[in-house]
Amino acid sequence: MSPRPGAMSVESTAPVVDPDAADDTPPPRSGVAVGRPSALWVLLAGVIGLVASFTLTVEKFELLINPAYVPSCNLNPVLSCGSVMDTPQAGFFGFPNPLIGVISFTVVIVTGVLAVAKVRLPQWYWVGMALGTALGAVFVHYLIFQSLYRIGALCPYCMVVWAVVIPLLAVVASIALRPLAGNPVLRVLYEWRWSIVTLWFTALVLMILVRFWDYWSTLI
Repeated sequence: MSPRPGAMSVESTAPVVDPDAADDTPPPRSGVAVGRPSALWVLLAGVIGLVASFTLTVEKFELLINPAYVPSCNLNPVLSCGSVMDTPQAGFFGFPNPLIGVISFTVVIVTGVLAVAKVRLPQWYWVGMALGTALGAVFVHYLIFQSLYRIGALCPYCMVVWAVVIPLLAVVASIALRPLAGNPVLRVLYEWRWSIVTLWFTALVLMILVRFWDYWSTLI
């Protein structure tokens, strides 16, 4: 039977499906998107930490070659790299501690470059980075305790590393824990992260002032 005039054929209304159309659809992007400020901070922290660690490594080798060498960071009785370098704590794992910083901050720089270039690294990578930075922060605070209460001197280049690791931990942890943003505790920590970092630095500065107040008071 022929269709009635004006009637629309079912076949004529069926959409034409191109079998290759699905291949033209870009796949969903995987990995973690990092904001530009966070990416720039990771890169900057890596550069500053690497420069400080590399300089300290060079100073350490100069001291090994020539025991009479005076490091450039020997500024006064308190701020004295040489006093710290000659201690067992300066080679906690059997080799100079700055070598750990050279390797670690190189990884941080590479991560920062990729993040700035908007390369989405997988979630597990950022979790690993956060754990590594947390371990670095623990080691840094061990060295802070040793410098203040056992060695009795401060290494300026080491202090640069201290100042970098703490905020780096805040940034990397906020990226790694983003999938858990619904957790009320983590949400509060995220919202107050820079206040916590500020209090952290304030506590360290007060500890340094109190520990070496006998010397600082002579400069007033």
